[in-house]
Amino acid sequence: MIETNSSREGFFTIALNRPDKANALTPGMIAQLIAAVRAAVDGGARAIVLTGRGRVFSAGADLEAARAGLATSPLWEELSGAIASAPALTIAALNGTAAGGALGMVLACDLRIAVPGARLFYPVMKLGFLPQPSDPARLAALVGPARAAMILMAGQRIEAETALAWGLLDRIVPPEALMDTAEALADDALGASADHVAGIRRMIRGG
Repeated sequence: MIETNSSREGFFTIALNRPDKANALTPGMIAQLIAAVRAAVDGGARAIVLTGRGRVFSAGADLEAARAGLATSPLWEELSGAIASAPALTIAALNGTAAGGALGMVLACDLRIAVPGARLFYPVMKLGFLPQPSDPARLAALVGPARAAMILMAGQRIEAETALAWGLLDRIVPPEALMDTAEALADDALGASADHVAGIRRMIRGG
């Protein structure tokens, strides 16, 4: 249910492939995502793209798994931490809506692009859960505390155009251009050494 592809040296695409379930995540899928990110890093990744198959990036936690405790699992934080610490340019290429815990991995990326019609939301207030520890700070760093509260506390579903205006997305592109755009954004990193990419990322991230 997790596909990894490397079409160019240093360029890795990791795709959620459970379109019949809106790419809802199970514990096994999250563990596979963590392993895929770490394997890409070990494989010399200079750019990593996260995307999904079908019309939804991810609906978040699988409903049955959430009832069994996935909604509060530390796996989400481990996943976003693996992405945030990867010494590569990380790009979320949203083929559709990103919801709930799945938004955490999107926030952990360096860049976020999406197709028109994608929505971003994180209904933890309504569902009675706390967001994963690093997600609110990452969200507030992108959109400011008031807009972060709109998403996390007021439960607003943010349309792609609004997300772009807020700084939550960096570009909106047609579905057929999504992956080409992601690869184009990665071109400079792919033309540099791994140490150079990692060094600039550390300067941007402050660590």
